[in-house]
This record gives sequence, C-alpha cells and structure tokens, in this order.
Amino acid sequence: MEKIGFIGLGIMGKPMAKNLIKAGHELVVFDTAEAPAEELVSFGAERGASAADVASKAGKVIITMLPDSKDVRDAVSGPKGILEGCRAGQTVIDMSSISPIVSRELEKELAGRGAEMIDAPVSGGQEKAEQGTLAIMAGGRDIVFEGVKDILACMGATVTLVGEIGAGQITKLVNQIIVGVNISAVAEGMAFARKAGADPRRVFEAIRKGLAGSQCLEDKAPRMFEGRYAPGFRVALHIKDLWNVLETSRAIKGSVPLSAQVIEMMIALANEGHEGLDHAALGLYYEKLNGVGLGEDKA
Repeated sequence: MEKIGFIGLGIMGKPMAKNLIKAGHELVVFDTAEAPAEELVSFGAERGASAADVASKAGKVIITMLPDSKDVRDAVSGPKGILEGCRAGQTVIDMSSISPIVSRELEKELAGRGAEMIDAPVSGGQEKAEQGTLAIMAGGRDIVFEGVKDILACMGATVTLVGEIGAGQITKLVNQIIVGVNISAVAEGMAFARKAGADPRRVFEAIRKGLAGSQCLEDKAPRMFEGRYAPGFRVALHIKDLWNVLETSRAIKGSVPLSAQVIEMMIALANEGHEGLDHAALGLYYEKLNGVGLGEDKA
C-alpha cells in the first residue's frame, strides 16, 4: 500500500489516523501539537515536518482533518502548505467541516498543480471516529471518489458521494442544521413538560416511539435528565458549523432563521463557559430560561 499523508491529529483526526494504520496503511503525519504527533509515531506512523513535507512524502492520497476553513486554507495554500509539496496525480481529501465555498476555492488551487480534491466531512463524533463507524459525505468527481473510497471506508461505516466538490460540506451543514434544531426542540419540549408539572422522563417514554421520536431525542434527552454533558460533540464546534451555515446562506441569499436562533442559544452557553460541553447542554440553556431542572434530582 502507498503511504497516506494525514494532517490534523485532534479529537477526531487522531483516531481516524489510527484506524488507517490498523487497516494496514502506512502514514506520514503532521500536527502543530507535539503530543498527538508523537503518539501516532509510537503507533507506527512517520512524522512529517510540515504539511508540505507530508505532501512530498505521501503517495497518491493526503488527508486533512482540521478545525475550520482558515486552518484548512493555511494547510493547503499557506507557508509550507500542501501546495508547496504536492504533485500532479495526488488527491487531497479534506475531512474537516468547513465552508463549501472554501472547498471550491481550494479545489481550483490544487487543480493548478495537477492535484485533485475531495471534500469528505464526517458525522458521528469522537466515539464513532474511534470505532471507525463515521458517516462520511463526499463531494468531488466520480472517478476520483472511486479511487479513494476504500481508504475512506477504513474510517467510516457509510461513505456516500453526494455530488460535485463542495456537496459534502453542504450535506454536513444540512446535518448540523437538523441536529441543532432537533436538540433545541428536545430541550424546549422537556423544559416545557417540567414547567407545566409533568415528569420529562415519562413524557420521553410516551413520545419516543411516535412521530416525535428521533436519534437526537434518544441520545440527548437522557443526557439532559442526568446532567451528563461530557462531549460527544462540543458546543464550540457546533457554533463553528452554524457560522458556516450562516455565511454560506448569505452568499447564496438563502434564509435559515432556525439556525440563526440556535446559534444564539449556543453562543449564550459558550459565554457562560459551556463551550466545551456536549451540544445536549442546550438543556442547561432551557433550564435557566425556565427556572426548572430537567432531571428528577433537580425538580
């Protein structure tokens, strides 16, 4: 197998890179933080000196998994970035969650060097990253996607080509809109139940198999009842994704009023020091708003 380049070894990138090694791939990795890079070296990877160095040492595939649009842009076209080390025939797979507008811009820059690009953001959080069962949504040319699909399958349970470059990021933003609005609706409904004098846990049991049932209800309502807000998916990251929703919406003259409302709730949580909690912490927002506790011990 050819050596894969991997740039970005954070909470998601590190387990994803490890799963590639477990699947038998050789890796050359880079991260600005020492500890995760050294951990991957001890796991069998080669350490690169920069994104450019990773690109020059990698075979046909270079993967990026970074926090936001600026980080990906810096890794691709900044000083000692991928563009300085890549060559014709390579494919950059950006698995970060960023603006689809930026993905399209970077694809053009890479094309100028004869390199291809796939945008392939993920859903599932740290737990599924560790398990290798992420949902991966990709954008790019069919022939390029087919050439890297097996690599992506080492990190995900489902790998779906949605459309041209940027379509993966659009799909991820749709996912984050629906998840954010859904969690806020769960929190609002459970707080309403408590305020009105009903036991939210019993309400949850009564409605979970009906039309109101959802994965968000199943996963997040119990967290709210128990005050169990360890991430999961952090509030700060969901804010970042919803900012990308708002920025993209403005660029296309779209309207996303529910997303705008949810991001305000999440910013309020962040301003109270809760940015590192799971996004189910919207339960805390509604507890404060209504002066109630969602768990039995808070009643």
